[in-house]
Amino acid sequence: MTDSPDQKGAGDSDAQAGREKIARLLLEGMPHTLALGMELDFVADGEAGISMAWSEDFVGDPESGVIHGGVVSALLDTCSGTAVLTRADGPPVTATLDLRIDYMRAAKPGQRLRARAKCYHITRSVAFVRAWASDDDEDKPVAMAAGAFTAER
Repeated sequence: MTDSPDQKGAGDSDAQAGREKIARLLLEGMPHTLALGMELDFVADGEAGISMAWSEDFVGDPESGVIHGGVVSALLDTCSGTAVLTRADGPPVTATLDLRIDYMRAAKPGQRLRARAKCYHITRSVAFVRAWASDDDEDKPVAMAAGAFTAER
């Protein structure tokens, strides 16, 4: 696992280790993340990257091999929640309040699906996140998301 490429300073190594621990506990503690084979790519302060391999088990259209939109949704939601939990001033737990996803194109069959999320604002009770999913062509996102998550601290 590497730090986010646009991370501004590595920060305290203890804080980074704590973020990685939180993210791994989240991914390893939810049955659907295990079933989908989600893997942590990176975490930073309020940022996360999670990816998963394409699998025939996740195909929504057998004729084209295109992955089901619900799989993309689960990946974006999980990555967004992880970004909230890894923020230095973030809450110890979170839940999705609202998640809007705009599907822009089908992911290419056989390619790894990657999600990136950033918690860009947090109030006393709500955290706001932007996220995107892509396959090997990162210049053309598969989907974009905007979400609100609980942030009781």
